[in-house]
Amino acid sequence: MSSVRPWRDIVRRQSRQIMVGSVPVGGDAPITVQTMTNTPTSDARATIDQIRRCEDAGADIIRVSCPDVESTAALKQIVRAARVPIVADIHFHYKRALEAADAGAACLRINPGNIGSAERVNEVVEAAKANGCAIRIGVNAGSLEKDLLEKYGEPCPEALVESALDHIKLLQDRDFHEFKVAVKASDVFLAVAAYMSLADAVDCPLHLGITEAGGLIGGTVKSAIGMGNLLWAGIGDTIRVSLSAEPEEEVRVGFEILKALGLRTRGVRVVSCPSCARQGFDVIRTVQALEARLSHIKTPLSLSVLGCVVNGPGEARETDIGITGGGAGKHMVYLAGVTDHHVQDADMLDHIVELVEAKAAEIEAAEAVAEAAE
Repeated sequence: MSSVRPWRDIVRRQSRQIMVGSVPVGGDAPITVQTMTNTPTSDARATIDQIRRCEDAGADIIRVSCPDVESTAALKQIVRAARVPIVADIHFHYKRALEAADAGAACLRINPGNIGSAERVNEVVEAAKANGCAIRIGVNAGSLEKDLLEKYGEPCPEALVESALDHIKLLQDRDFHEFKVAVKASDVFLAVAAYMSLADAVDCPLHLGITEAGGLIGGTVKSAIGMGNLLWAGIGDTIRVSLSAEPEEEVRVGFEILKALGLRTRGVRVVSCPSCARQGFDVIRTVQALEARLSHIKTPLSLSVLGCVVNGPGEARETDIGITGGGAGKHMVYLAGVTDHHVQDADMLDHIVELVEAKAAEIEAAEAVAEAAE
């Protein structure tokens, strides 16, 4: 079968590329995954511990809220400890933006029009320039300017886009171009329409999100539908899944969305069946255990876990490692799509983990040799 599959091709919107610290956003850079801490930023130790968990989950960029001077005071220690760029979330208080820029934030999340006079906007832009900070303009349907609500009557795509364009002009008029933009809404239809309209109007990188999406299950579904539609259309340069869940869960869901569309590859991609009466082992509990025990794997590889031989062999042909349930507690293991050996039920979990870890190490070694040869 041909490896060329044009029906899978996603042609990304061409945007300018900016730098958020050491991480490129936009252009031909990989779509980055972000999250936001929920600890008090003033508690540097707790915030750093949470950042570390998010980093381990694969976060490319992490945002922290800076509502007060105690938070920006702790930011320097947080930035120094983090392995990824830190974005400072600023609302209204322009001095917090100045303090965050001086503390080493890689990006300031602000709405330039909401921080006061033109003089204050100038100060923030100059601080960003002096410290090499990017800026994210964050428009949200829940906090639109009063004049736009009066003009349009309610949050709508036109209002979100107009707000974004107004904020963009404030930066461009000051010769500042290291910015990305979000036009978020909790309503999927509103958010998607706003992003699609904005994508046609500007060339800056776009930060995608369905804001206040909900809990882990509901929020994941809304985010996957909304951002999935945009990403499939080639729109989006960095994403944040907004869940009422721990931030590391946001990171995992973000990667799963990108992995499903073939836009990022990280860790083990599990193909598994929903299970039925034909299953030769407890598929649901097995997958749960494998996902937990393989969460440390960063190397991209695929694993199929199928309860019986109906679809098992076919799925196994498309994955690096596969297991298909058999009778009498004896299951078939596939390597590189080919039947290889059997494993007993009692040994299955440990055996699959060992195979995946060995395969990941093999891939990493091969990549290291190839890199050294270049």
